[in-house]
Amino acid sequence: MKRPVAAFAGLGTYSPGKILTNADFERMLDTSDTWIRERTGIRERHIAGPDETVAVMAREASLLALQEAGLAPTDLDGIIVSTATPDRPLPSAACDLQALLGATNAAAFDIGAACSGWLYALLVGESLLASGFAKRLLVVGSEKLSAITDYTDRSTAVLFGDGAGAAVLTASDGTRGIIAGHLKSDGRLAELLYRPGGGSVAPPSEQMLKDRSYFIKMAGREVFKSAVRSMADAADRALEQAGITGEQVDLMIPHQANIRIIEATAEHAHIPMERVFINVDRFGNTSSASIPLALDEARRAGLVKPGMTILLVAFGAGFTWGSILLRW
Repeated sequence: MKRPVAAFAGLGTYSPGKILTNADFERMLDTSDTWIRERTGIRERHIAGPDETVAVMAREASLLALQEAGLAPTDLDGIIVSTATPDRPLPSAACDLQALLGATNAAAFDIGAACSGWLYALLVGESLLASGFAKRLLVVGSEKLSAITDYTDRSTAVLFGDGAGAAVLTASDGTRGIIAGHLKSDGRLAELLYRPGGGSVAPPSEQMLKDRSYFIKMAGREVFKSAVRSMADAADRALEQAGITGEQVDLMIPHQANIRIIEATAEHAHIPMERVFINVDRFGNTSSASIPLALDEARRAGLVKPGMTILLVAFGAGFTWGSILLRW
């Protein structure tokens, strides 16, 4: 195992209070609680209100992470935000968050890697710490997927939720932190999971709302196959880098998109399900907020202890995928 460069100094999360249940969807669409649970494992998801913007949710999670780290916003050298649902195209969500926090000494920028984004942001943050550019970084995943979800499409409407998770990264003492990481992407498969409209090729228009091209489109079966294959590969790569096997992993915290994808990834890595943390049933797919939400919940439940080896693994639109191995 390599000597860790970056370690977690604080974690914080935020979930909106409004909950949309499968029973709600039974009244909205031609679907059922049984159908949704059997195919996804999801029972409910948190949905943000008008005032719960991506930046506001990120601020709430970030303040908790900073408090735990014993830092003020002005102590930060950088802010990295992963989001697929920024509040506006310009400026970045990170700059909006910087302004809300008053983090006047931080460089701020976004990363767009969808559900894998928080892992991408962590490894970019690790590089900034290793280079000496920064000593204290805020790495955030914040998503308002309800804003780009087509609630007339039963194949995607039931999947997504909102929320935010943040971590403060600082230089490691060498005994804890990130010990391995792997990132990969394949843009050739982009149109299996994407938004056709809303960008500069197809700017927002009245027609776009009529034909629903503003919202997420997904080829579910093909995405499922790619997700299983890619997350299994990502897990292999991180374990190989660290020189350990799945049997030596104390806890796996995967992207919470679909229970069947999680089970297949765990089986491939030879990690029993009792050592896999799952909250997809209560949060749905929150994209880049998914892993920090799960990591913080697992920690608060007493499942994360000092010295544990933790595997984070994700897959998302792009396609992007990645993994990180931590010594807590």
